[in-house]
Amino acid sequence: MRYDLAMKEKSTKEKLEPGSVQAHETYMKLAIEAAKRACHLGEVPIGAVLEYEGEIIGTGFNQPIRALDPSAHAEIGAIRQAARQIDNYRLTGATLYVTVEPCLMCLGAILQSRIGTLVYGASEPKFGAIESIYKFGSNRAVTKGLTIVKGVLEEPCRKILQDFFKYKRDVEEEA
Repeated sequence: MRYDLAMKEKSTKEKLEPGSVQAHETYMKLAIEAAKRACHLGEVPIGAVLEYEGEIIGTGFNQPIRALDPSAHAEIGAIRQAARQIDNYRLTGATLYVTVEPCLMCLGAILQSRIGTLVYGASEPKFGAIESIYKFGSNRAVTKGLTIVKGVLEEPCRKILQDFFKYKRDVEEEA
């Protein structure tokens, strides 16, 4: 089952050059929409979209609280959906768009699924495995075969997180 937001971009699919700034921004906007779904459920607003040959094959958003599952991160959800969609756990050549730098667990899933490109928006100073905490993005022995693009629509990706945590703090102070 494909994510509903894919339909919004279907008409532009043929016009998007793979790997172009326009393609990256278009798919990242869909990941931001997925992050908003998490936010509306009270989850940390992180969204992910998996694209392959101009088609969205998986989407996900954070839902570990709702699912009672610490592995229910946006990236994991998108990867699981995509693997079922194409009937293969190897997602070679696919591009994963995620609003926030993946954690160590998600990076492991990205590498195990053989995703070709990772595109993310904001860095994650507490748990980020690409550039923040573990810095695996610069370790080609670990990320061999994975192209990494960071900072796509960084400001809106960061803002949705900041707004969410500000709201949570404000609610806690009022209680």
